[in-house]
Amino acid sequence: MGVPETHEAAVELDELRESGRELVALDGVPIAVFHHEGEVRAVNNRCPHMGFPLTEGTVDEGILTCEWHHARFELSCGNTFDPWADDVETYPTLVEDGTVYVNPNPERDRSPAEHWRERLEDGLERNIRLVIAKSAVGLADAGVPVSEQLEAGVAFGTRYRQGGWSSGLTILTALSNVAADLDPQDRQRAMYQGLTEVASDCADEPPKFEEDEFDTREVPYDRLKEWFRDCVEVRDPDGAERCLRTAVACGHDDAELAEIVAAATTDHRYLSTGHAFDHFNKATEALDRVGWDEADAVLSSLVENLTSAERSEELAEWRRPDDLAGMCEDLFDRLDDLVAAGEGEEWTEPDDFTETLRGSDPEPIFDALETAIRNGATVEQLAGAVAYAAATRVARFGTSNEFVDWNTVHHTFTYANAVHRMAERVDAPELYRGVVDAAVNVYLDRFLNTPPAPYPDPAPDADPDEALADLRLCFETEGEVDAAARATARYLDGGGDPDRLKAELGNALLIEDTNFHTFQALEAAFSQYDRREDPAERRLLLVALARYMAAHYPTRREREGTFSIATRLHRGEAVHE
Repeated sequence: MGVPETHEAAVELDELRESGRELVALDGVPIAVFHHEGEVRAVNNRCPHMGFPLTEGTVDEGILTCEWHHARFELSCGNTFDPWADDVETYPTLVEDGTVYVNPNPERDRSPAEHWRERLEDGLERNIRLVIAKSAVGLADAGVPVSEQLEAGVAFGTRYRQGGWSSGLTILTALSNVAADLDPQDRQRAMYQGLTEVASDCADEPPKFEEDEFDTREVPYDRLKEWFRDCVEVRDPDGAERCLRTAVACGHDDAELAEIVAAATTDHRYLSTGHAFDHFNKATEALDRVGWDEADAVLSSLVENLTSAERSEELAEWRRPDDLAGMCEDLFDRLDDLVAAGEGEEWTEPDDFTETLRGSDPEPIFDALETAIRNGATVEQLAGAVAYAAATRVARFGTSNEFVDWNTVHHTFTYANAVHRMAERVDAPELYRGVVDAAVNVYLDRFLNTPPAPYPDPAPDADPDEALADLRLCFETEGEVDAAARATARYLDGGGDPDRLKAELGNALLIEDTNFHTFQALEAAFSQYDRREDPAERRLLLVALARYMAAHYPTRREREGTFSIATRLHRGEAVHE
């Protein structure tokens, strides 16, 4: 019947029968052709695990074994015995007049996007970093948008972690937020890093079992909100989850749902050094990207951490020597009246507002906040001002402090950023409490700027390219914190493109074994940068970020090694040479 046009001559049958295997290249594809147990089989010569040539493997009883890491494949269909290895591609063969023909481009049962979605699920389930890296690269190459990869990670992370939303999902969402600021390959790195963090968070954890919503849909919104707050108050996660799920089932919109959680998250002071609120904010940002029809699973994943969170009013630093928690409560008792007094007023931030917030006496700080609310300051305005003051603590952090205190100023900044972002979403007076909490922490962090680190002098004649090269060198050597600040300032002062700087900072973050806080720091700095117009304020935000990153780099870069392997495999490059 003849040889189909899809097939190409590969090897003579007698030659193959004698050697047992032959390597051929057809249409640019390296194909290993085997003669085994009277049958002719053809597979891609590159082991899907790490690219070792399979013609150097062994075949026994229908099993092809790679000699490098001992990945095993069923020879006729290519399926692997080892989930970490992936299946090897097979190719149809036929023998005609003593010649073996192979189709190097067969029609596949699944598209590349379908294949890599399945592999991503495998990588998440088994916490296999290389499989996740391959999936991130493969999905991007198949045109699958960042939002769909985020959706897969969110679905997995909320389902398979009993403790609910944690650092992994926060990192993944943060990286999806900054994806547009990154170079294309760094978007792949970002998804790989974020999805790896989700898998690590869920590894060896029991899955989350859902509470059902109430059968009724007749409970008023305000009552559901109070029930939820009451359950959080007494640390009852099951009751809180049922209330929240009922609110979702009743059809309340995204702002209403966010307001319920925002109220409970600010009923107590600075929960878990700000992480509870930051997780809440990131959960809502994730829903913006994947769709609020997932609110039931995503918002309920916050409940466990919310009900178990550490409440800062119970800590000594919030009570002695100044009763800061008491001062907060006094202001909150007057909050409704202050907001009412500010209706119709237009607040303009005073020139000295940042320095007031950075003062060494809490009384003027509370007075300034109270006056701002009375004069019509919205939560969004006030939150933005406090977030900027918090950023200055990072920009002026003294390196003579203990290294761990980088986290102290960092937590204040990322918490303030989260409150600011939430204030853009929800017009709820309860959020003023989050603003005050952030301002209190700016005050508490004052000793970490004593004395303040030097802030870079203007350098309008600087060469941006030279400054950028210097900045990257700072990340290659431990302790180059102030040098990184100067290089960043020189780049901007010399007229360098801020978008290029953001992309470079993103790349510097993603090639490292970056920790949770540094992911947060970059996303918060970019977020605040995008929300401010003053060049001097934007300069400070990126200087603060560069200082924080330089304090934590370089690392071993193990994750980048894995990503490099995945990328080279996808390109068809040799890994083992």
